[in-house]
Amino acid sequence: MHVDHQREKFVQTVVFFAKSVRKLGKTKLFKLLYFADFMHYRDTGRSMTGLDYFAWKMGPVPVAFFEEIKHPKPDLAACVDFRETPIAAGQMLAVTAKCGFDAQHFSKREIRILNQLAEEFKDATADEMVEKTHLENSPWHKVWDVEGRRQAQISYDLALRGQDREAIQSLVDARTEFLSAFQSE
Repeated sequence: MHVDHQREKFVQTVVFFAKSVRKLGKTKLFKLLYFADFMHYRDTGRSMTGLDYFAWKMGPVPVAFFEEIKHPKPDLAACVDFRETPIAAGQMLAVTAKCGFDAQHFSKREIRILNQLAEEFKDATADEMVEKTHLENSPWHKVWDVEGRRQAQISYDLALRGQDREAIQSLVDARTEFLSAFQSE
């Protein structure tokens, strides 16, 4: 049986944020996942959760997860609850954890990033999160405002500066070459 550690990481990242921040709705969760993935990519050349993000009006959206929320797969449904909750401005899709966070598939760097984001955005509102993702020169800003590509996928490479992009690409190429050589033996 093949175990998808990327999927487990994704589910556990959602659990982590559901347990670690206040007022967690769908929009705030999407932004936290985006920050975690793009920060990790900037440092390592790999996303943390494996999600792809698209430039929507309110910021980056992991479209596959957006769609899954309507009918969560069993692993996600076992650990997270999505429920419409009344708020002052109408309704919010509240996200709550139904299980404990399991850190076994995370590196120290990933745990540090998750903790940093949880601390920084613990009490942030969805509107504050949207504002943060819209900052000038952010990956979303480059796709939505600069390039005018509405609904387009946001490349992880946009998290990197020019010289960083080259260095990360060299590391990714070396890693791929190493794994290929290792698997062929």
